[in-house]
Amino acid sequence: MNRRFLTSVSFALVAGSAACAEGPTSDAADLVLLNGNIVTVDESLPQAQALAARDGRIVALGSDADVEGLIGDDTEVIDLDGRFAMPGFIEGHAHYMGVGQAQLQLDLMDVESWEEIVDMVAVAVGEAEPGELITGRGWHQEKWAQRPERHYGGLPHHGSLSVISPDNPVILTHASGHATFANANAMALSGITSATPDPDGGEIVRDPDGNPIGAFRETASGLLGPARAGSPDPDPRRVALLAQEEAFSKGITSFHDAGAGFSTVDVWKQMVDEGSLKIRIYSMIRADTASLRENLAGARVVGYGDDRLTVRAIKVSIDGALGSHGAWLLEPYDDLPSSSGLNTAPLDVVRRTAQLAMENDYQYNVHAIGDRGNRETLDIFEAAYREAGEGDLRWRIEHAQHLHPDDIPRFAELGVIASMQGVHATSDGPWVEPKLGEERTRQGAYAWRKLVDSGAVIVNGTDAPVEDVDPIPSYYATVSRMMATGQKFTPEQALDRMEALRSYTINGAYGAFEEDIKGSLAVGKLADVTVLSQDILTIDESAIPDTEVVYTIVGGEVVYSAAGR
Repeated sequence: MNRRFLTSVSFALVAGSAACAEGPTSDAADLVLLNGNIVTVDESLPQAQALAARDGRIVALGSDADVEGLIGDDTEVIDLDGRFAMPGFIEGHAHYMGVGQAQLQLDLMDVESWEEIVDMVAVAVGEAEPGELITGRGWHQEKWAQRPERHYGGLPHHGSLSVISPDNPVILTHASGHATFANANAMALSGITSATPDPDGGEIVRDPDGNPIGAFRETASGLLGPARAGSPDPDPRRVALLAQEEAFSKGITSFHDAGAGFSTVDVWKQMVDEGSLKIRIYSMIRADTASLRENLAGARVVGYGDDRLTVRAIKVSIDGALGSHGAWLLEPYDDLPSSSGLNTAPLDVVRRTAQLAMENDYQYNVHAIGDRGNRETLDIFEAAYREAGEGDLRWRIEHAQHLHPDDIPRFAELGVIASMQGVHATSDGPWVEPKLGEERTRQGAYAWRKLVDSGAVIVNGTDAPVEDVDPIPSYYATVSRMMATGQKFTPEQALDRMEALRSYTINGAYGAFEEDIKGSLAVGKLADVTVLSQDILTIDESAIPDTEVVYTIVGGEVVYSAAGR
């Protein structure tokens, strides 16, 4: 049903494009792209050579001759020199402010050992004032070349970190965002001892004597709030602009933000009004039930500020991440038989939030990674859909990484969108089977091909700052399933290149109820375009990662140019 719907929308819009290309108006365009290899993701006019935009919208598509009459004295004309142009990348699930904040703390994404992290913190301590909070993000114990000398289930003990940072609290966030590591100073400031109980939906990791080792899973990370409280938050406007700069440099024109508070949305609205926030944000509100009940009705906006900001979705997490043993599984972990993961939001809260979404006409997006988390979410969605009767709800499961085979066809049957991240499959790949076992991995881990073949709509993204926000590695992972080891992770689950491109364009637009204004290039749609150095649909697969962004265009304005870096 979803496929037929998207096809019919594309056909209607491209028909308009073809008509305009035959007889463009005489009014001059603001921007004209010439001599390009433009892939429209629009079935009636799949390719074009030239594009013209005026007042932020596409006014003509076709050959160079079709649009040259729209070039005036003030028109910005770009000769693409045969380069590949496409609808702007839509980041389908990432954390917008997190992308900006990641540039203001230690980057632990590429470290190869715990010892390297300790050395990085030691340098930061040397540059900090006593008592100043030191933060970092990106560590992942499964990606280290060797285990720390002192560890518990692969997680390090805080001892070596605490020795080099006795007077500074240190808080280091796991790459997934679902675990945190703290030194002794941070734990002391937060009042955490061996007597501190585990919170609901979280775990303080302890040594055999019951003493905290410094690692905190899921909701337990919130216990470190007092250590964070002494450090002022960075200016949110600065953070937002850093995120925008990073996104534009990676060809992203629209961004599905996976969890903002009402105050953050207020900042974004102010920045839109000021003209400084030019990226298009589709925001998922994340707040407690009481706050949602009080604020949802007044917060809902669609297409605010020339389609720069839409707030019409709610985000809840039903479980955690696989890497931290927080994903909620139907059966225990192979490498941790004592655990089946964590249910981070009680099911009654998830149900009550579903009701709030229905009452306030919000999309409902639930983070679910483990097969138990996904099944419980699908059950809640199915019950809510049945109660609502008819309606174009388009509720989403964010990540949908590990599915029981029986639940894979339910996405298409219910019309639930799978908001997934191609790069997670290849980034996680080397350690998925040790956690899930061969059978569970083969049957339902990162099952992109099975979902698409069943008729489900997949929206692609990166979950940045968990991964780099760059769409090219995620696109490559989606079509190749190639891991850094040189081996392919369940390659039978790969998508073809056009399917992958759709997952990053028109499917992303559909996942935000915006397919009528973006996601493909057609007359009347927003002039959001990404220009790449190579044709990612035809070049050798191994060359895809070498592709660079040449231009990023939002509303007919060039917001990034590789030549102007």
